[in-house]
Amino acid sequence: MTDRELPRWHTASAQGPRKLNADAVGAYAAAGGAGIVFALADGVGDHPSAARAARTAASAAARTPVGHGAVKAVLAAQRAVHDLGGTGDCVLVVAVQSDKGYHLAWVGDARAYAWDGYTVRQVTKDHTLAQYFRDHDQPVTPRMEHVVTTSVRTAGEHEIGTAVVATGGLLLTSDGVHKTLSGATMLDILGMADRAATELVRTAISIGGSDNATAIVVDPPRAEDITKKFRVAA
Repeated sequence: MTDRELPRWHTASAQGPRKLNADAVGAYAAAGGAGIVFALADGVGDHPSAARAARTAASAAARTPVGHGAVKAVLAAQRAVHDLGGTGDCVLVVAVQSDKGYHLAWVGDARAYAWDGYTVRQVTKDHTLAQYFRDHDQPVTPRMEHVVTTSVRTAGEHEIGTAVVATGGLLLTSDGVHKTLSGATMLDILGMADRAATELVRTAISIGGSDNATAIVVDPPRAEDITKKFRVAA
């Protein structure tokens, strides 16, 4: 198999009003390999075991061979977290580069957005109590937004969410970013090119975000060559 051109990407993370930053990222492209794997994890809770679980999960997921796919990357993260012992847990989103763009897999409320240089669109669906109630046309309280229904430690393989982004780039975020910033604000910041990840995180914290904030921005290929379109957030 021939080498695939790797995308340009950048990441940033900042500690919000927490005791520690329990977010983590990973990205790995094997020498002579077929692409790259991105992973973003967010520890459940504000304690060292959550941060350790997130770092372990992001690293294990990112080191999964591209050909194994995104679901296998989440399962590799799960095995690594179980091997730690204890009770530390996290949520996770993984993006694996493929011939058809990116294959995504996730548990919990870490998110992925499709980003083509002009539009940003959420492609994951939160595994939270709030989303479950919305899906069943039931009232939702603010607290439900923060109660996840799947996690790296607990999810069965059939519970792992999947999606495909066929073209363009990606935005991966922890909830400290996407539960603080509107889609329109994220779209404006993504236009800052290499500063985008840093500005997403900085803005989320500066306007009063109550959590750690982390982002991975994967640039669309040849964004400067795309015919200009209206910019849309969805």
